[in-house]
Amino acid sequence: MTREMNFDGLVGPTHNYAGLSRGNIASAAHKGRVSNPREAALQGLTKMERLIDLGLPQGVIPPHDGPRVGFLRTLGFTGLDAEIVQMAGRVNPALLANVSSASSMWTANAATVSPAADTSDGRVHFTPANLISMPHRAMEHGLTQRILSRIFKDDAHFAVHDALPMNPMLGDEGAANHNRLCKSHGSEGLEVFVYGRAALSPQADDPKFPARQTLESCHALASRHGLTRGHFLRQNPAAIDAGAFHNDVVCVVNEDTMLYHGLAFETPDAMEAAVTTACEPLGFTPRFARAEMPIEDAIAAYVFNSQLITLPEGGMAMVLPIETQEMPSAKAYVDQLIADGVIKAAHYLDLRQSMSNGGGPACLRLRVAMTPDAMASVHSGVVMTKEKIAALRGVISTHYRDRLTLDDMGDPQFLGEVRGALDALTQVLDLPNLYDFQKDAA
Repeated sequence: MTREMNFDGLVGPTHNYAGLSRGNIASAAHKGRVSNPREAALQGLTKMERLIDLGLPQGVIPPHDGPRVGFLRTLGFTGLDAEIVQMAGRVNPALLANVSSASSMWTANAATVSPAADTSDGRVHFTPANLISMPHRAMEHGLTQRILSRIFKDDAHFAVHDALPMNPMLGDEGAANHNRLCKSHGSEGLEVFVYGRAALSPQADDPKFPARQTLESCHALASRHGLTRGHFLRQNPAAIDAGAFHNDVVCVVNEDTMLYHGLAFETPDAMEAAVTTACEPLGFTPRFARAEMPIEDAIAAYVFNSQLITLPEGGMAMVLPIETQEMPSAKAYVDQLIADGVIKAAHYLDLRQSMSNGGGPACLRLRVAMTPDAMASVHSGVVMTKEKIAALRGVISTHYRDRLTLDDMGDPQFLGEVRGALDALTQVLDLPNLYDFQKDAA
């Protein structure tokens, strides 16, 4: 039986609040605050453990390295790695903040994933997101592809593509703007791509905040993955300008169920009708649960940036940030979902370190639906067990700081700490020579 496996991004040791993401309300609000990388990573591991306890297969994606010294060298910085970091911090702190970002932790932006049931060659397809709209994230796709190629290396089951070309026309944000409606994870589905703008035909009502996903990239992804059924929806510009920088801030889908805010799409009634018609050939009628709470509440509570999961015993549950529980309008919506039988249970978790940068439970995971044979071919080092989580907790408790400021980024000693942490993590995950600094030292 095909099952969905969540691959969570492990928070990296450079987790900080630099406020780099324009349009992300939480990121801007917490700019300059002191972060706690250790707590952030441990909170993420607790979420992974909760999914295991619920009976779901769980994987992990290792963090990217930072500061990205190789990138700084391409800009003309020279010397030893520690000297380069120190110099960048002195002459251009904003640049150092960008190359030190730990934003790869939000693996919903790592790639777009199409399960084998939807693709013409019967393999799971991955395209790393180019993330071209944000300078700090546009550096990620090369290492993301390397990581995915190491984890999903069996080309009988998987196809890992290059990112789309780094062209503004093809801005791609990965799974955060991609949904899949299906009767079950193993059946053919309708892949729903959500875009913020059409790059080649801009409209008068395009949002003021960056509309990061383009229609052109959505069509390219559907073609590249060999999809027989793709559906394209425009995100409401009003939602983007309110702080819904990705569609997964205002919409979450699992199997035949879509939960969404009333402002997520421009014409909700027409959207529901069109999606229902598109699902008819697939033998099911989608179920919608629209919320009309203030958009500000939805974005502050991240109620839709939740994990909507299928339980092994049947039925669905939600994994939500504790902020949802604390917001009366959002909590009332979730309670109504339980009363209506849409979900069986809601699990609220403390992810405040990630939430303060604008990333909830859904941001932290990449969903991959796989057959048993495909799942068995996944690199075993990243498949989570209680024992492996305990080992990762040990590394994090030993190597991660519990207090990090932007000024710390230029400290040569901090670079050594980060690399020591990444070395230890790759040993636990059996991913040797993953990072460039490891290859240089070999």
